[in-house]
Amino acid sequence: MRLALGISYNGQAYDGWQSQPSGRTVQDHLESALARFAARPVNTICAGRTDAGVHGLMQVVHFDTEVQRAEFSWVRGTNTFLPPDIAVQWARPVPDAFHSRASAKARRYAYVLLESPVRPSVEAGRTGWVFRPLDLEAMQEAAAHLVGEHDFTSFRASACQAKSPVKTLQPVKISRNGPYWRFEFEANAFLHHMIRNLMGCLLVVGQGLQPPGWMREVLAAKSRDAAAPTFSPDGLYFLGPVYEDHWGLPKEVPAYHWLP
Repeated sequence: MRLALGISYNGQAYDGWQSQPSGRTVQDHLESALARFAARPVNTICAGRTDAGVHGLMQVVHFDTEVQRAEFSWVRGTNTFLPPDIAVQWARPVPDAFHSRASAKARRYAYVLLESPVRPSVEAGRTGWVFRPLDLEAMQEAAAHLVGEHDFTSFRASACQAKSPVKTLQPVKISRNGPYWRFEFEANAFLHHMIRNLMGCLLVVGQGLQPPGWMREVLAAKSRDAAAPTFSPDGLYFLGPVYEDHWGLPKEVPAYHWLP
């Protein structure tokens, strides 16, 4: 049968999602735990890879297995063999036609940012940081230039393996809770480092270093050199993929309500 799992993780200690020879990735730990629980090798496919230091609230993976277990057993049994900063949140049997990556119609991320004269401490590694005051209206005006289908080459890492830089971005939601800002992004897909590069540009505008219209110029340039430096991964959270309702998969996990 084909099984889908929802996975949450704190990315601070890991070299990103995708398996590497070092073994220090979330996928390596997950597949090792699944293999111990199922007593046979398990190979997973994820909805969206995350970089080193990036967190996942609801990464979704699928794999095929002959092992028959109850849904709660896959959750609790696998979690027994996982480190405390990675946890399976749910398990669901799915049709063979389901594919965690190809079946996703969109992907969602949030970036949490602390605006403070003093750097993060208790929340170190879990939030980005700026010490200059930010202008909400300026950032909203700048973000409006990004909405829709565009060539996002200016926000693409040189190592990006995507076949096309053209993506469709929904309106960026920006909100504030005390000194914490939340930026929420949704698109059909994202390029490597795209959100961190967008954040770098939004914060340049928010701090008054460039006018909001500069974002339109960066987008039109189709050159990475035109944009701001890549921002920190610390406050970036993969909220998860968006699937059509007929797959019957959960739409959120408890950590959604913990995130500022």
